[in-house]
Order: sequence, then C-alpha cells, then structure tokens
Amino acid sequence: MNETITKSIKVGVIIPAYREQGRIGSVIRRVMDHVRDVVVIDDGSGDGTAAEAEALGAVVLRHSENQGKGMALNTGFAYMREQGFDVVLTLDADGQHNPDDVPRFLEAYRRTGIPVLIGNRMKDTSRMPVVRRLTNRFMSWLLSRELRQFIPDTQCGFRLYACDILPPKPVKSPRYAAESEILLNLADRGIRMDSVPISTIYRDEQSKINPWTDTLRFFKMLRRHRRERSRVGQPRKFEDD
Repeated sequence: MNETITKSIKVGVIIPAYREQGRIGSVIRRVMDHVRDVVVIDDGSGDGTAAEAEALGAVVLRHSENQGKGMALNTGFAYMREQGFDVVLTLDADGQHNPDDVPRFLEAYRRTGIPVLIGNRMKDTSRMPVVRRLTNRFMSWLLSRELRQFIPDTQCGFRLYACDILPPKPVKSPRYAAESEILLNLADRGIRMDSVPISTIYRDEQSKINPWTDTLRFFKMLRRHRRERSRVGQPRKFEDD
C-alpha cells in the first residue's frame, strides 16, 4: 500500500460483483497493494464470489438476488458514507480494470482536488471491440453535451468520487445506465469532473454489457432525467457560469 498517497485521507474501494468466482480474488489482491479497505457488493451471485472475497479480507455486502450494477453502487455508496470515508473508488470485478492504476486517481485527486475523476480508456482503443468502441464514443459525446463538461469515456466504471458529493439519493437506473445517471445528477449540482488515463485489459470472456440493450436503457434513462430536470425547472450552476 502506498502510504504517501493515502495517509491523509480515508480511502475505500467498491467492487460490484456478479458471478466472478475465480476472477475477483486477483482483483482484490492487486487493489489491496494500494488501498486496504475494499468492499465487495455480491449482487446475488450464487457461486463462490462472496467467499473468495471474504477470504482475502474484503468486506462483503450481499444482495439476496441480482439487482444490477446500479443497485450495487447504491449499496456501496451508502456503506462508505456511513463509515466516514473521504474518497471512494469504484472498479469492476472481472479484471478488465487494472488495479495498478489506482494511484493515478489518488495522485490526480490530491493534486487537483477535483471531486469526480473518471477513467479514460479511449487513448488506445486498438484492443477494444469495434462495436463497443463506436457505442462508447457516441454515448460519451452525447452525454458530455448533457453534462456541459467533456468526458471522453463516460461509460468507464473505474472512477474516484469524493464522498461528500456522492449522490444524496439512490440512482434509479438498475444496470449500466446508472453510471451515466450518476454523472448527470452530479452535473445538475454543478460538480466539476475530469478524466484520468487508464489501461484496460480485454480477455476472451464475454462482456456483460449488451451494446443494444444497454444503449436502449441509456436513452430511457436520459429521457427520464430530462423530464425530471424540466419539471424541477432549476438551471444548473457551474463555477464558470
């Protein structure tokens, strides 16, 4: 663990997990090289995911049935607030995020104080599946327009949040659209965001993201958010407005 980076702030890591037995252990071990407080949200896995995580010293919070990534993040955020953490990182359990990039987020946060940092995989997309790359670029372009801040990889789940700006209410989107909804809610509150370049590991396993179904969920979430924002009728306020 890098004591220089973490000595003055209480840092925790949230790992949502669904049926990641055999993979999550390696992720936890590598995360713990940098941050000791790891919380795994076992989202109704039904395999050995929870036991594997607990054996390595992670705190495991269980959902009795699969509710999706959005609900897993809600559970993790609530725990981090209750336990008094200053900063929380989120990353996936399948090994496609490199835990050795954790210090990049912490160093950027200490240097800039920006409360939301999102991993950016788009500088090197040579190994990213073509459909995912095209979908990601389009959705990131569209969402950045809504956010009024440019985020090159809005779909990346490897992120850092300062705990004092975590969503005050649970996100409504149950699955991958939840991470876009979080950014929209933060932008509505005038929260500044930035990106951190990260590496991504693509293996042979099939992605849990369905580019068609999850894109449809994204547009449904975006339409709902626009309606709710219009109903409230309060313009967003940013530091440079």
